Amino acid sequence: MDAREPEIEDYVAFASSKRMRITHVIDTHVHADHRSGGPDLARRVGAPYCLHVSADVRRPFTPLEDGAELELGNTRIRVLHTPGHTPESLSLVVTDLRRGPAPWFVITGDTLFSGAVGRPDLPGKARENASRLYTSLHEKLLDLPDEVEVYPAHFGGSACGAGLSGKPSSTIGFEKRFNRALSLGRDAFVDAVAVVAPKPADADSILEFNRGNSDR
Repeated sequence: MDAREPEIEDYVAFASSKRMRITHVIDTHVHADHRSGGPDLARRVGAPYCLHVSADVRRPFTPLEDGAELELGNTRIRVLHTPGHTPESLSLVVTDLRRGPAPWFVITGDTLFSGAVGRPDLPGKARENASRLYTSLHEKLLDLPDEVEVYPAHFGGSACGAGLSGKPSSTIGFEKRFNRALSLGRDAFVDAVAVVAPKPADADSILEFNRGNSDR
């Protein structure tokens, strides 16, 4: 999930140490802060490289539709299209049937962080994307049960959002109560999150690489 280019062998070694096989390699979105190792990891382990079906990339990938479900033994992974940070952003709701039919945790990529939300400006059209982000949060993620654990792609120190907590994980209920951005109405939310720090200096070149438009 969201593998960085230098981390490919770490994923392979970890899976081997647990006697597990990597069956899917998924990027939650086309990244602007790091070169993705997803395509190379997928080739390395012989698994499909997956993005949301709307991803604007030239490299081949396996498309994931909103509502699709991946069956991995006792584990079920439901795809949620959660645009806003980027148009193709997705989140993954994970259920372990040994625990029961209710969702256990959600992988939110750069859509929802601990204490913050993703910045909407990196692909351009910041205010339009901010409004889409509001919808994704309130009509998709916040509809999940309060006890569902939240695992975002970043915590404090990332340039992909403002005001991120140092906590690497949270719960839906905690974020509803303490994440200030989630208490705002749509207009106030757009005003608040569309104004962010300057883009990372190399964001455009990283996006081009991850879209398959550059080998450099």
